[in-house]
Amino acid sequence: MNDLISIPLWVLILVAVLATIAAIDRILGPSLRWFFRRRMERAVTRLNKRLERPIEPFKLLERHDTVNRVIYSPEVMAAVQEYAADEKIPEQVAFVKAKAYAREIVPFFSTAAYFGFAIRVAKLLSRSLYRVRLGSYDTEAISTIDPKATVIFVMNHRSNMDYVLVTYLVAERSALAYAVGEWARVWPLRAFVQSLGGYFIRRRSNNPLYRRVLARYVQLSAKNGATQAIFPEGGLSLDGKVGQAKLGLLSYVVAGFEPEIDPDVVFVPVGINYDRVLEDKVLVGALERGDRRFKMALRRVIFSILRNILRRITGRFQRYGYAAVSFGKPISLRNFLQDHPGTDPTRPLGATLTKAIRDIVPVLPVPLMAAVLLDAEGPMALDQITKKAKHLRQRLEDQGAHLHLPRDDPDYEITVGLRQLVRLKIINETPDGYVATEPSSLILQYYANSILQLLPQEK
Repeated sequence: MNDLISIPLWVLILVAVLATIAAIDRILGPSLRWFFRRRMERAVTRLNKRLERPIEPFKLLERHDTVNRVIYSPEVMAAVQEYAADEKIPEQVAFVKAKAYAREIVPFFSTAAYFGFAIRVAKLLSRSLYRVRLGSYDTEAISTIDPKATVIFVMNHRSNMDYVLVTYLVAERSALAYAVGEWARVWPLRAFVQSLGGYFIRRRSNNPLYRRVLARYVQLSAKNGATQAIFPEGGLSLDGKVGQAKLGLLSYVVAGFEPEIDPDVVFVPVGINYDRVLEDKVLVGALERGDRRFKMALRRVIFSILRNILRRITGRFQRYGYAAVSFGKPISLRNFLQDHPGTDPTRPLGATLTKAIRDIVPVLPVPLMAAVLLDAEGPMALDQITKKAKHLRQRLEDQGAHLHLPRDDPDYEITVGLRQLVRLKIINETPDGYVATEPSSLILQYYANSILQLLPQEK
């Protein structure tokens, strides 16, 4: 009983380490978690005093609590039974799949990551790459939104910079939770996106169990006032226009909304436009091929980032022109349902939101010059460009479009737009004037489409 035994040193060290970890987890762990939780709550209280829309308690729930609220809901449990019957598998196996889907979807929001890091990075990137401008903003209408209402920003999807730009511009108003595609489910981006409150969507999945789990999370978020941002188009625009709305997420919100007992859901249209879309050639290439498989080599992305860093260090980096964001008049879901009784409102709601977004897309110098040069049969002299630009600008103003005029100078606007198009090698400057380069005609159309969609369609 009292005999001595000998064990290898590494075993003794391993046992000591495991014992220490266990002691910390069982004895110090609860106290540490309570300490950091209290610090987080105090930080959130201070943040909420300066935010127009405070951070919702739903976002601050422990992640496993939210997962349990999703999977143990009657809707998901019924879906588990249906899925098990359809697939002829035990219900427990179907339940495990549902829980895996919930853990994949549900984020873990971190106020430190969002307000301490993400907003600073968003501001740095946005202002480093573009001259950022706030377009139209209906202050009176937006300020009258019920504080208890759930606000959902609905945006056109021009670039992956959309996430960064809008996060920066609404930083003083609220914390946004984005619906993010599968492209971001890679390490370490996945954990970072989830810490910012973003949730992933398998856009091409037709699995009914997955769809029911996703729907329940979206509905819980809406019922609990979580401010969200979604792209009704579903993916990046390939032709520069605001595409038709995909009805998945909208249908979940509408189906879960109970006007008599739930707080209102208010959609705020957001229109985004750029003088330079970082992915322009990739998107136009996908349009030419007729698919959405974006062929962007990682080495090219890394090379581009390193090249721009070197240019900034040497003072040779030039920003990509202007980026502008406009916020439109809010649309109340409760009022919309009252105006569309007795029918499924999802499709007309999608059409209404799409039109509201399209109508407020800002007009910037590069899209304006692209539209001017689009149908030119040969080189256009500067005086011809000026005359046509003036006419097009007037037509856009008559439609109520928001035109960003740099320095309030129409001539400077033309200079900026032409200079950027030449720099991007979309047009060439010749002795006879400016002309589109043959391989870049689709890119010229891509930029022009972002504002030509604001004009009435010719019959």
